[in-house]
Amino acid sequence: MGKRDDRYTLEGMIEMDEGYFTVKSSEFEKNKALRGRGAAGKRNVAIMAESTPLGDVNTNRNSKHCRYFKAKVLESHSKDQINNTIVNSIHEKSIVFTDKSASYVDIADYVELHITEKSDKKTTEETLKWVHITISNAKRNLLGNYHKIKGKYLQLYLDEFCYKLNRRYFGEKLFDRLVVANITGL
Repeated sequence: MGKRDDRYTLEGMIEMDEGYFTVKSSEFEKNKALRGRGAAGKRNVAIMAESTPLGDVNTNRNSKHCRYFKAKVLESHSKDQINNTIVNSIHEKSIVFTDKSASYVDIADYVELHITEKSDKKTTEETLKWVHITISNAKRNLLGNYHKIKGKYLQLYLDEFCYKLNRRYFGEKLFDRLVVANITGL
């Protein structure tokens, strides 16, 4: 599923943020006793959502329609990891919306336009709405289905989640399409 989705890049207007996913800790990680971003049992994941703003002429209200998603587990919270993820996941003619994280300083070098906003409630509910909905849905899905996940398998679980999410309108054809993709290797 991950290989299939890696063939495509997100394009247009992209929301991007990071989420921290809880994974089953090894004994080594438990003994490190770090807090926050480096805490044992937490993995940093970059979540990207291709969203398009829509305006309703009758009500004069703006909303966003979301198409495709990507999720990549990051080894660290460094700008090099973020930049590598951007290059491999987002088309260079895209517009990327993020918060003002220090890891996002070079994104403008890899895309058409990079827009940052201070992280607050308004940003969470409007600018980065679909990313935060995706993070919470992914966490709930993984916790509800798998309870405890080993860190080395987190990317595989996220690949499955994004594959299903990106094909949410396929209905009962989803399984058949996955079988054909695996047989043909495409």
